[in-house]
Amino acid sequence: MLTVAELRAVSAARLDDAQALFNAGRYDGVVYLCGYAVELALKARICETMNWDGYPATNREFRDYQSFRTHDLKVLLRLSGQENRIIESMTNTWRAVSQWSPDLRYRPPGSATRLSAALLMEQMKLVKESI
Repeated sequence: MLTVAELRAVSAARLDDAQALFNAGRYDGVVYLCGYAVELALKARICETMNWDGYPATNREFRDYQSFRTHDLKVLLRLSGQENRIIESMTNTWRAVSQWSPDLRYRPPGSATRLSAALLMEQMKLVKESI
C-alpha cells in the first residue's frame, strides 16, 4: 500500500520533475508527468475519503478493489468524493485536465508545445491543489 503521505510526496515530486522537463524544453514529458501528479493526488484524496491507511499498489492488494485500479482521472475524481466541488468550481480547467491519459506516452515527440505544456501544467497544479 502507498500511504497518503507517500502519494502526496510522489505527486509533488512528479510536478517538480515536470518543471525540470519544462525548463529543458521537454514539453511532452511535462504533460505526461503532470497527469500522474493529479492522479496520485486523487488517489490520496480517495484514501482520506474512504478512511484508508493507503492506496492499493500491487495485484494482490487490488484483488478486492478492481474499480479503484484505474488511471482515468474522471473515474478517480468521482471516487474521491470531490467531483461536484471540482467541476462546479473549475469547470473549464477540469475539462482540460481530465483529457489526460497514460496513453499520451505514445504520442510522437514534439506533440506538445511550450505554450500548451505551460498552460496544462498550470491547470494541473490548480486541480492538484484543490483536491
